[in-house]
Amino acid sequence: MSTITVTRRPHRERSYWTYFLPGAVLFTAVIAIPLVYNIYLSLTRWSGVGKPRFVGLHQYTRLFSDELFWTSFRNSLAMIVAMVVVPTIIGLVLAAVLFDYLGRRFRGSVVSVLRATFYLPQILPVVVAGIVWGWILRPDGAVNAILEAIGLGSLAQDWLGDPSFALPTVMLVMVWVQIGYPVVIFMAALGRVDPELYEAAELDGAGWWARLRAITIPQIRPETYVVALTCTIAALKVFGPIFALTRGGPENTTNVPSYFAYTTFFKKLDVGYGAAIATVLTLIIVLVAAGFMVFQARAERKDA
Repeated sequence: MSTITVTRRPHRERSYWTYFLPGAVLFTAVIAIPLVYNIYLSLTRWSGVGKPRFVGLHQYTRLFSDELFWTSFRNSLAMIVAMVVVPTIIGLVLAAVLFDYLGRRFRGSVVSVLRATFYLPQILPVVVAGIVWGWILRPDGAVNAILEAIGLGSLAQDWLGDPSFALPTVMLVMVWVQIGYPVVIFMAALGRVDPELYEAAELDGAGWWARLRAITIPQIRPETYVVALTCTIAALKVFGPIFALTRGGPENTTNVPSYFAYTTFFKKLDVGYGAAIATVLTLIIVLVAAGFMVFQARAERKDA
């Protein structure tokens, strides 16, 4: 019997590799080869026509001395606030209210409808949402019309065209877009929390806020890490909403690295420089993701 086991094990291991091969081929074709080629282009000067000319690290030294790149990176930090910090906090509170408060007083269908309503912006096409919000926020749009109708016409602004208001306005739109994702994830996480914990806390006189702080947040910590990581990556590489709403303007106040790379690559035809921007952005995303995973692993070891 031992001989049969030994002879069958290599065959079984080979069968496992056959499941791995399709994913490996797709990863190589879709991610690895384009990434390597992009890194190569970042070491050249090329307009997209003719033969690239190797220039070494010139594009990177140019990049780190480019004030527009640092402006776009600062705008990415604003996007992290709008797409990670604010939606995670509000999403956690909304999920707890829907699950712990409304879920007890209304039927499950009511909570499901509210949850779907919050998630609706996530499934809308980015271009459609951008066009709608562009119409709402333009000088003769719905926001200014409502302000004038209620006697606050003096507050009307060119919300996306004024450098002082463009970035905060885009941030508010991104909060609206992103809020449904943490709500859905946190509500799913709350479904696995033992209800006896809440019952015991209520018997001890703990209020809703105390239960949220002492039970809900610690129990759904793994999902919180997932939401923070995925939303941070989305914020760092955000492109569609910027393209649809402002095209990086006015005066680059809403420009972000992904849109900066796009305009440099395709509009200015400075392919090598655009590839350098994309490479640095990729490196930042990888480092941020690795940092999140290390921090999560340490926190889990500490809790164990």
